Amino acid sequence: MNTGELKMSWARQYMPVLGEIRKRFEADKPLSDTKIAMALHVEAKTAVLVETLAAGGAEVYITGCNPLSTQDDVAQALNSVNGVHCFAKRACSVEEYYGGIDKVLDANPTVTIDDGMDLIHRLHTERRELLDNITGGCEETTTGIHRLRSMAADGKLEFPVIAVNDTPMKRCFDNVHGTGESALSAVMITTNTLIGGKWFVVAGYGYCGRGLAKMAHGLGAKVIVTEIDPRRALEAHMDGYHVMTMDEAAKTGDIFVTTTGNTSIITGRHFPLMKDGAILSNAGHFNVEIDIPWLEANKEGFEQRDGIDTYVIKGKKISVLAEGRLVNLAVPKGMGHPVEVMDLSFALQALCSEYIKNEGQKLSGGVYEVPNEIDITVASLKLSSLDVSIDKLTEYQEKYMTSWDIGT
Repeated sequence: MNTGELKMSWARQYMPVLGEIRKRFEADKPLSDTKIAMALHVEAKTAVLVETLAAGGAEVYITGCNPLSTQDDVAQALNSVNGVHCFAKRACSVEEYYGGIDKVLDANPTVTIDDGMDLIHRLHTERRELLDNITGGCEETTTGIHRLRSMAADGKLEFPVIAVNDTPMKRCFDNVHGTGESALSAVMITTNTLIGGKWFVVAGYGYCGRGLAKMAHGLGAKVIVTEIDPRRALEAHMDGYHVMTMDEAAKTGDIFVTTTGNTSIITGRHFPLMKDGAILSNAGHFNVEIDIPWLEANKEGFEQRDGIDTYVIKGKKISVLAEGRLVNLAVPKGMGHPVEVMDLSFALQALCSEYIKNEGQKLSGGVYEVPNEIDITVASLKLSSLDVSIDKLTEYQEKYMTSWDIGT
C-alpha cells in the first residue's frame, strides 16, 4: 500500500459507525444513479466517507475546500477507488482551486456535499446551467451554513440543502471536541511552545470556541474570550474565562486562535499592540479572520519556517500559523479532527446524502435541518460500537410525557 492507502486503512479501524453504514450501502446500493460532487478537506477520514458513498453505488467527484488541507497521497489513493474521481491538489493556486471546483461540476452532479459552500456558490453564479439537475446538497461547516441561510433569506437558494453542521451529533462532538483538540494540537506541534501559564485568546464563543477554551484551560492556560454576542460573552464569563474586547486582549495575549467564521477579527489596529513573540492562528473556515495583507504591507522584517510566517511590526515579532488558514489542517503536520469525531460527522453526511437523494425532489430551495431520526441513528450506532446501553421509556412514561392531564 502507498502512504495514502495506509492513512485510509488507519482511519477505517477507528470509524465503526461509518463502517456499519457502509455494510448496508454495499448490500442495498441506495445511491445508484447518483453523481455526488464534493468539496471537502481531502485527507484520510474524508476518503473513508468517499469510499462509503461509492460503495453505495454513487459516482463521486471530489476536490479540496482549502488549498493547504489536501494530502496528495490520499488524493492519489482515492483515484484508485472504483467510481471515484479526485481533483484535489495541495498548495494549489487560486486558479487551480477553482479549476478543481469546475472539474467536479463538469460531471453534472445530482447531489452536492460542501465544506464552506464553494460548490453551491459556483453553481448559483458561474455554472447556473447545471442547477436543474441538482436534487439537493449537504453542508458541513458553520461558515457554509451562515452563507446558505443568507442566500435562502434573499430567495436565491434554488435547491434544498441539509444543514449537517447544525445538528447535535455534529456541533457537540465535531465542533466542540474536534476543533478544540485538533486546533490546540496543531498550535502545540507547530510551535513547540508551552500552553500552561500563557494568556490564550479565543475569538468567538460558539461551539468551536468553547471547545478550544475548555481544552486550553485544561492545559493550564489563562483563557481570554472575545465576543460580539452578550449572551455568549456572559456564558464565557460564567464558565470562568476572562471576557474582553479584542483591543484589550491584543495587549495581553500570548497565543490567539480565531473561531468566528467572520472576517477582520484581528486587524491592523491590533498588531502594533501585541507582545513580542505573539502567536496567531485561525480555526474558522476562510483565511480572512487575521488581516494578512496588512501584515504584508506593514512588515519591517520577515522570517518563514514550516507552517510559521513571522512578521516584524514596530520591532516586535508576530507569528502567523498556516498563512491564517485552518490551523488544524493547513500546518505541515495538521491532521484535522480526531478520527472518532469525524466518524460521526461523516456518518451524518452519508445518511443525509441518501436522504436528499430520496427526498430532495419533494423539497423547495432552502436550508433544512438534519432529520431527527438520522441524528438518533448515528448516536445509537456509536453507543453500540462502544458497547454502551441506555434506558428506554416505558409505555406509561411515554404517555406521561405526552399528556397534560396525568398528575403533576
